[in-house]
Amino acid sequence: MGIYLNPGNEQFAVSVNSELYVDKTDLITYTNSRIGKDRPLICSSRPRRFGKTMAVTMLSAYYSKGCHSEKLFMGLNISQNEFFKTHLNKYNVIFLDIQWMYGNALEEMKRNSALKVVSYIQEQVITELRNEYSECVQEDDISLPSVLAKIHVKTKEQFIIIIDEWDCLFREDKNNEDLQKEYINLLRGLFKGTPSGAFLKLAYITGILPIKKYGTQSALNNFREHTMVSPRQMAEYVGFTETEVRSICKEHDMPFKEMQRWYDGYYFEKVGHVYSPNSVIEAVDSREFGNYWSGTETYESLMMYIAMDFDGLRQLIVDMLGGQRCSIDVESFQNDITSFNSADDVVTLLIHMGYMAYDNKIKKVFIPNDEVRSAFLRAIKNDGWEEVIRAISASEALLKATLAMDEQAVAQMIQEVHMKSSSSLIYNNEISLSSVIALAYYSACRDYTLVRELPTGNGFADMVFLPKRTSSKPALVLELKWDKTAGGAISQIKNKEYVSALKEYKGNILLVGINYEKKSRKHQCRIEKVEF
Repeated sequence: MGIYLNPGNEQFAVSVNSELYVDKTDLITYTNSRIGKDRPLICSSRPRRFGKTMAVTMLSAYYSKGCHSEKLFMGLNISQNEFFKTHLNKYNVIFLDIQWMYGNALEEMKRNSALKVVSYIQEQVITELRNEYSECVQEDDISLPSVLAKIHVKTKEQFIIIIDEWDCLFREDKNNEDLQKEYINLLRGLFKGTPSGAFLKLAYITGILPIKKYGTQSALNNFREHTMVSPRQMAEYVGFTETEVRSICKEHDMPFKEMQRWYDGYYFEKVGHVYSPNSVIEAVDSREFGNYWSGTETYESLMMYIAMDFDGLRQLIVDMLGGQRCSIDVESFQNDITSFNSADDVVTLLIHMGYMAYDNKIKKVFIPNDEVRSAFLRAIKNDGWEEVIRAISASEALLKATLAMDEQAVAQMIQEVHMKSSSSLIYNNEISLSSVIALAYYSACRDYTLVRELPTGNGFADMVFLPKRTSSKPALVLELKWDKTAGGAISQIKNKEYVSALKEYKGNILLVGINYEKKSRKHQCRIEKVEF
């Protein structure tokens, strides 16, 4: 048993024996299915604190020859699989925590300035391989892929390679292109080419970012990638599923609806709603709901990205803060944190970091839940977002006035948002008016899902606020007009049967008509109640 070669199972044992452990061992069924198959290479990327390290320590504990894990896994889901013992502790495992090794390399470089990070990583693993395979590994061997190839030729041994924080060097030393190219070359040696196909039994690498692109091609295009944009078969392992969270809440006597409001929001078609695992665990541990995306670094990094000077980026952020879902192109992102060419690239990075969620079916991005929304609010308190903060601050009162059907108050509050706005909120047509209205109703995001241009019987309703499963508030149908009348907006809702789109909704519906007169710069509002 070594640090890198055939490590033990102690870390996974700690996870299993913790007060709150969610069984994700079915992941092993998927990784087992790739052994002995073409392209047994898996890359799973997801945000910080979404269980990446727990997954890799679990896989290492299961496959590594350096430990005996049958008792540890007994009673867990994988132990019920007919092939459970087929692969249990049967393989040579090389386990690399790149963030840990990078930190150690930097310390060593203080004593030896000639040392290079990638050379250090290879040297550490080769040393352990030399101790185990002294007849195969020479003192002057410096290439890890070459050493593994030689060991295989002489012994027919194969290896499972598991890498945690594979993308660390791209994030921690983002401008060091020489280092990144050296590292990519190492990974290519380990995972591409005929020799690696012989010595490699399985590879599982995990990090925040998908594999780096050069142009339109991945640097390691033979990997099966599972990302926050498209998790594919691994969707249920990205975070906690709703079934798992319900069980946690029942076991620990926590209100599920409040847990849902704070930490739900990520959604994948194969498994439905997915929750931030660390946040759920922290909420249960402290018995308090709040923002567990803590730390100054979180807000500073978020502010750095949303303040970038790309056309349309600020408007995208404003729209999503207002509860909208926005269409973006996620394909052009180069999978690093320096090569941005558009607002879409920046937003795609935020998806991978967990600050935004992506619905792959409709190709739209949105802010997932109250926890992440509060992180955005803290990040935008300064640096030119003051008018946005003002609109958000007034939104609770606006929603209350709307639900109370106080037409004059609603018109006045929207008027104030408009009059106090600067460039990012100025509007000159119905489309931009709707962005301002959505932001003005920011606090509604807590209880409602905003749908823009909802298809109806005879057209599209401008804005519909559908109550979330946790809410008992009425639905809201908003129609916006420019230089017309608020009464005309209400008439359009009725005449075009917009309410028919809510036929599965049972309860009260408020029809809200809002008109803006450009010449007088005044707003009018009409509100009517119907029951459907």
